[in-house]
Amino acid sequence: MTAKRVTVLGSTGSVGANTLSVIAEHPDRFRVVALAAGRNAAALVQQAQSFRPDFAAIADPAGYPTLKEGLAGTGIEVAAGPDAVAEAARRDAGWVMAAIAGAAGLESTLAAVERGAVVALANKESLVCAGELMMAAARASGSMILPVDSEHNAIFQVFDDRCREAVRRLILTASGGPFRCASRDRMAAVRPAEALRHPNWDMGAKITIDSATMMNKGLELIEAHHLFAMPGEAIDILVHPQSIVHSMVEYADGSVLAQLGTPDMRTPIAVALAWPERLAVTGERLDLSVVGRLDFEPPDPERFPALALARKALERGGREPAALSAANEVAVAAFLSERIGFLQIADIAGNTVAELGSGPLAGLDDVRSADREAREVAERFVERAAAAGPR
Repeated sequence: MTAKRVTVLGSTGSVGANTLSVIAEHPDRFRVVALAAGRNAAALVQQAQSFRPDFAAIADPAGYPTLKEGLAGTGIEVAAGPDAVAEAARRDAGWVMAAIAGAAGLESTLAAVERGAVVALANKESLVCAGELMMAAARASGSMILPVDSEHNAIFQVFDDRCREAVRRLILTASGGPFRCASRDRMAAVRPAEALRHPNWDMGAKITIDSATMMNKGLELIEAHHLFAMPGEAIDILVHPQSIVHSMVEYADGSVLAQLGTPDMRTPIAVALAWPERLAVTGERLDLSVVGRLDFEPPDPERFPALALARKALERGGREPAALSAANEVAVAAFLSERIGFLQIADIAGNTVAELGSGPLAGLDDVRSADREAREVAERFVERAAAAGPR
């Protein structure tokens, strides 16, 4: 069997590291061609030394000396800067993991799609910000986009494309995060350390905070719309605190098909890595007799206003989803640095989108413009909130 050539973008993050963990279990089946990371040059050096790619890129130029020195004499080509990350995406690999968090991952993901690679998509912002552009590029190049978010991967596994007209709705499940039962007063007093303690999943800081505000589920709704060509009104969100049922598809005959498993990102990664086959992966297996019960409840729109913001952005379309995503990134960063309170994350995202309004999204320049303007406006709201003090 010829080894599958793979590239991992965002290799030092949670999804990237888990991808390399799965690959390490099957060294004869996969050959790592390129690795790219954001700032953690030391971790990238260790990964490159272990997997021996042809090319290693670090987005932050400040990490270049560490990368160059650490890989000296290995024969691995090294480079730094955003263009270097895009170059990693363009390297000759048939399969690319797109796991760079936030809007920073858009251009490298698009580069992989445009050259026709199979793209395992863990960067939801690529579809949130530029879904129509990304899917059009995939159709033009023949690229296959395989979702890696556990929810979309679950839908992918049970969505029968042969009879899509019989699909009535998609049901995205959400853990509800650490504050599912907390009052608004309690949430107002939340500190970053508390919000980073997700009850089920081990993820990066930004995604973990998005889970706590449920903005991640709002962005996933927009992502699902593009991935599965389903209207927003046919996509529901259901809180499921055990994180065992990862999502569901309801059909016209009343059948509801669900994908279940333990909350382990290695499972959807393995699905995408081996598709259309299945790959054995070590890890805890689901035992429903131990789980005992599965609970479901609707999300509370008052405590989690981010969901309504995302639905509105999807309905309005154009630049609004990109602006919402960018404003949320700014607000989450401000919360993590304790400049604003937890509840102000959604407030700032919503106020930013309201001030900017919507507008057409004809190309990548429009995406960049929406992202830049939203960050500038959101930062002004952050400064005002920080000056006003806790609320």
